[in-house]
Amino acid sequence: MAGIPKNPEEIFEPVCADFEALYGGDLLSVILYGSCARGEYVPGKSDINFMLMLSENGITQPGRALATVEKWRRRAVATPLLLTRSYIETSIDSFPIEFLNIRAAYRVLRGEDPLKQLVFDHLMLRLQCERELKGKLLHLRAQFLETSGNARRIKELIARSLPTFSALFQAVVVLRGKPVQQGRAALLGAMQQVLGLDQALFTDLYAVREGRMRLNTAGSIALMERYIKEVRRLALAVDSLEPGPAS
Repeated sequence: MAGIPKNPEEIFEPVCADFEALYGGDLLSVILYGSCARGEYVPGKSDINFMLMLSENGITQPGRALATVEKWRRRAVATPLLLTRSYIETSIDSFPIEFLNIRAAYRVLRGEDPLKQLVFDHLMLRLQCERELKGKLLHLRAQFLETSGNARRIKELIARSLPTFSALFQAVVVLRGKPVQQGRAALLGAMQQVLGLDQALFTDLYAVREGRMRLNTAGSIALMERYIKEVRRLALAVDSLEPGPAS
């Protein structure tokens, strides 16, 4: 079997065919989402993300997919999300950020579109933003202390923590009445407009994560302290946001 695709389009049809053969009529939708749907796929670094909407019967048999998931994992396909229509409809108030970010960039490859008509309650969205930001603030502080100030370990912490903020930032932007932003630069720019985000800080953080900026121990500690300070400020700012209408 070939390796990681240079162009993800080349595997869409065979992936869909495999899951159609596996689930038959129990497969209601195959949806691509994430970096590939945004046109930001980087071979060897990006995962290829799929959401499968199954019937109530199909969802009770996840074991059927074990071999197929393992097969495509070798080609950078992440473990797919297995959902039902009812799960989506009844979970949007519990996980609004997750569904908002899936809907931000997706492509229906097979079947129906269960995301198009979703309506997000801004109160639920704000509460999850506040909870997630405050939780991440606690974890960042604790994990920073666990690095013992080692520059390599700080870089690893930045690398694994930074992607989670994209989802949160999209939610904050929507809360402030702006459309979902396509691309990192647009998202950081919108966050700077709506909450005064320190865009230069996040530009540096991404440069460290991607290996475009190298820091010594003192520089790593200083950057991490700025990172934690900015997350704390954002958490306080989101706490004071007035929720708007559903969208």
